[in-house]
Amino acid sequence: MAFSIRTRYTAPMDQHPSSAPDIAPRKLSARGTKTQCEALVRALDADPVLEDLTHAIYVIEEPDHWCVDTYPMNEHLPALRAVMAQHPELKHSDEPLGDADWIAMSLSGLPPVEAGRFFVYGAHDKGRVPQNAISLAIEAGVAFGTGHHGTTEGCLSAFHDVRKQRAFPRVLDVGTGTGVLAMAARKTGSRVVVGTDMDPDSVRIARENTRLNRAPARMVEDSSLTHPTVRENGPYDLVFANILAGPLVQLAPKIVRLTQPGGIIILSGLLHYQMQTVCAAYRRQGAVLKSNVRRDPWRTLVLQHQPRF
Repeated sequence: MAFSIRTRYTAPMDQHPSSAPDIAPRKLSARGTKTQCEALVRALDADPVLEDLTHAIYVIEEPDHWCVDTYPMNEHLPALRAVMAQHPELKHSDEPLGDADWIAMSLSGLPPVEAGRFFVYGAHDKGRVPQNAISLAIEAGVAFGTGHHGTTEGCLSAFHDVRKQRAFPRVLDVGTGTGVLAMAARKTGSRVVVGTDMDPDSVRIARENTRLNRAPARMVEDSSLTHPTVRENGPYDLVFANILAGPLVQLAPKIVRLTQPGGIIILSGLLHYQMQTVCAAYRRQGAVLKSNVRRDPWRTLVLQHQPRF
């Protein structure tokens, strides 16, 4: 893993994060070996208080000099400092940030991501798209889903694999974020693609990205899968849901009902120890596990709707 980032910042695009009321204008960092930094990232990802913390892990200097940068909200600070204190082997720093859009800046330097034939990149890497790749351009912004997080990468890899076996004319992307999964479906032949997100900024950004990629999809604000656009275009041949374990369990009945018999469900946003709980919730609705993708500490599940008659 050369670079990984998780972000779910949802302030308006014209508001600098450092001036937003709930954002701590600070960057807390830790430096050490790859093993030490990855252990810290796993601890951050496992803490429920820090589930929406923006953080990045990257190599500074080969062979083994790594760094973890975190950009907390005020509510994160006590838990973040407590987790970092449990890793004294790392060299820690805590510095104030100036009035700048530092999340956008951190995203602007991300390297591209390849998952199967999918190539996810920012504008700064436009000239590096490989021939025959399915390119997905993601502008740096405030929504989650740049391809660098293990959950998004896992979904793309899983989708690449299931597409080898069949086509998916109708696709639903629950918790679309930047729209990257919806665009992946549209660019590989899906005729009808609907994306939902509970955050209006994410919906706006997803719409902008679909226009940028010329991959039209219907993006709607919806947290309960009850929007008319969602209902009218179902049932779906494939449903993505890259959210968190709790909402995955809560939405299991609706997600399975929206999936065609025999259709595929790709779930992510869960940690490895949550896999059994999520699988059980979907098995009760008639969806069985076919395979899974591991991107430590995250799992992506591939299920098939097999209703009992």
